[in-house]
Amino acid sequence: MNNVDLYAVIGNPVAHSKSPLIHAAFARQTGQSMRYEAILAPEHAFSATVASFAQRGGKGLNVTVPFKLEACKLADRLTERAEAAQAVNTLAFGYNFILGDNTDGAGLVRDISGNLQFPLRAARILLMGAGGAARGVLLPLLQHQPRMLMIVNRSRPRGNELQERFSRYGAVMSCDYADLRGQQFDLVINSTSASLKGQLPALPSGIFAEGALAYDMMYGTGHTPFLQFAQEQGAARFVDGLGMLIEQAAESFFIWRGIRPKTAPVIEMLRSQPR
Repeated sequence: MNNVDLYAVIGNPVAHSKSPLIHAAFARQTGQSMRYEAILAPEHAFSATVASFAQRGGKGLNVTVPFKLEACKLADRLTERAEAAQAVNTLAFGYNFILGDNTDGAGLVRDISGNLQFPLRAARILLMGAGGAARGVLLPLLQHQPRMLMIVNRSRPRGNELQERFSRYGAVMSCDYADLRGQQFDLVINSTSASLKGQLPALPSGIFAEGALAYDMMYGTGHTPFLQFAQEQGAARFVDGLGMLIEQAAESFFIWRGIRPKTAPVIEMLRSQPR
């Protein structure tokens, strides 16, 4: 096993992660000699767990909740998108430094613009949430030059903070949920944790424009409350975040191995499995 490169996903919890399954499929498809495991890190021992992994010869890590901010501080160098997000979900070793990247946004836009064939350029986008998930996707979304990107969050100051940080990249604004009444959007993205709790953000009726896409970053069994709401409100399409999960994994794989795997077969494989 000495010639097999080691990778892993690290988080707490982590047992539910589909990353080992996804990367095993990528490795088979591309003929890469690698092993990918899941590491449960104690909440107060992230750095020590990463150091132990590196000492074992680990080449790269996917980082999931709650460690993306710690991973950002741990990295010696950040890519532009990780710097903008101030959150890291991919670490690469094997240099004289630790590289930190954030592939979430690349995964999202590749799923939306590539797999779903939904044009982001000149679109009116509503992004719900102002946490780490939102920060990770703002720059890649704005790089596709939407007509406007509105951030809505329960805490207006957090939305304003993101507006100020990302305004140099494009037309980004922030508002309260109450301010959405009377507005319409071509793409509505849920980056909040509401779906995990079986809740629906306080969206008003009528926000979906004709032909609109509703996209929930979460995925699970059946439609989330947000996607159910979108269907009832007449959104043309409503999609969960499984494609984003696989596309961001493919971006990490490319960073580590220099090969971009085909994602369509893996998306089809996971869609066909019970979740």
